[in-house]
Amino acid sequence: MSDSPAARLQALFEGHRLTPTQRRIAHCMVRGAAEVPFLSSVELAELAGVSQPSVTRFAVALGFDGYPALRRHLREVAPAERASAAPEDPSNEYQQAVLGEIENLRRLAEMLADPAPVEEAGRLLAASTPLPVLGLRAASSQARGFAYFAAKVHPDVRLLDEGGSMMEDRIDAALYEGATALLCFALPRYPREVVDTLERARTAGLTVVTVADSAFAPVARHSDLLIPAPVGTGLAFDTACAPMLLGRVLLEAMADALPDAQARLEAFDTRAAARGLFVE
Repeated sequence: MSDSPAARLQALFEGHRLTPTQRRIAHCMVRGAAEVPFLSSVELAELAGVSQPSVTRFAVALGFDGYPALRRHLREVAPAERASAAPEDPSNEYQQAVLGEIENLRRLAEMLADPAPVEEAGRLLAASTPLPVLGLRAASSQARGFAYFAAKVHPDVRLLDEGGSMMEDRIDAALYEGATALLCFALPRYPREVVDTLERARTAGLTVVTVADSAFAPVARHSDLLIPAPVGTGLAFDTACAPMLLGRVLLEAMADALPDAQARLEAFDTRAAARGLFVE
């Protein structure tokens, strides 16, 4: 497990039942782990977009007497001093967005130093036939990409990328036909229908594996296993390189847990060559 300031903060928050506002504060703190120990409660409130009393209640919810006690603790688990000021960045906004995604990928690599959650997710997904894959709105492309490749090695993948009144019927059909797990991609802004669907799926007995941008996302309380991958926020619309790559990592873990995955891939290649499906 990574021993970075962000990872240590993440460990501090795990196991606490936080309100949506408190999850927002926690997410903000993880993203700025090196700076947060030097912020006042007012500054943290402004950074997170919440009220100052919310920051105080957040500290109490974590078991501290108030925010000053939390900040003292943070200075023990974060670097001893604020990082020296970096020279002014000459990059333009497009370059900064790319550099931000590179940093997100570094954070994902740190998280994957402990492969156990991904390996567990791979086993759960491999064991579920059929395998529903859920992703609405901003997350639909992540779900579709996973489902496209997963169908090459898994016998029955069900893509759920369109909401509506039929969603519950699709979940029920998957359960009736033997599904034991559901994979969900959930990215900001989180559709209410995704939260509702996960709640129903878990109540019905499915094990929910979720890829989200934060362990404090609203879908967390409806997930059995949540693996976070940060999104980029430097452009008008969020960028999701890390969630996409995490999806491919989960594919690899699932294929490793499927005994006939390689045979299926070879059979597909043979059929594709016979049909002239791809241009060399």
